[in-house]
Amino acid sequence: MVSKPASVKQGKIIVLVSPSGGGKSTMKDRLMVDFPAMKFSVSATTRAPRPGEIDGEHYHFFSDTQFDEALETQQFLEWEQLFSGTRYGTLRQSVDELLQKGYFVLFDVDVKGARSLKSAFEDDALVLYLRPPSMEILKERLVERGTESTEDIEERLQRAQKEMQEALMFDATILNDDLEEAYREVRDFVKAFIEA
Repeated sequence: MVSKPASVKQGKIIVLVSPSGGGKSTMKDRLMVDFPAMKFSVSATTRAPRPGEIDGEHYHFFSDTQFDEALETQQFLEWEQLFSGTRYGTLRQSVDELLQKGYFVLFDVDVKGARSLKSAFEDDALVLYLRPPSMEILKERLVERGTESTEDIEERLQRAQKEMQEALMFDATILNDDLEEAYREVRDFVKAFIEA
């Protein structure tokens, strides 16, 4: 379920989308340094925190009951159930508050979330798809991260193959092979969008 916040015209959103391990977090961290008028939309999730993750900073960690209650009261702008039953969602109120203050809100989501946000925000959304150089390199990145089981990695890879076929429907696709070159492309797209 997606609906457009009343304040959408007061700010714009930038959406980074890629398979798990595709480079969203790295790009997000660099954009946040380079664009002070940008705030990150912290998603809610039912998964357990990974080592070093802080509630409210990396994610809002919800129990299944809390997530169900948020769904019932329509607190999510978009949400999805992903790997092993884990759910993720974008909290409507926090995004709306940032937009009302004139911030550019940065999202780090999967393909379905990106489609939902583009549908809701239309021309006020820039959606950039970060494409990994190959499935083999994507698998290496996921294994090196050391945060998922072998089963989870295989599920993420299967999902990535399907998602990569949808990349063309977004505003731009950026090959994330060379980090510096990919980031320059991302930054240039974001700068042009913000200044438009």
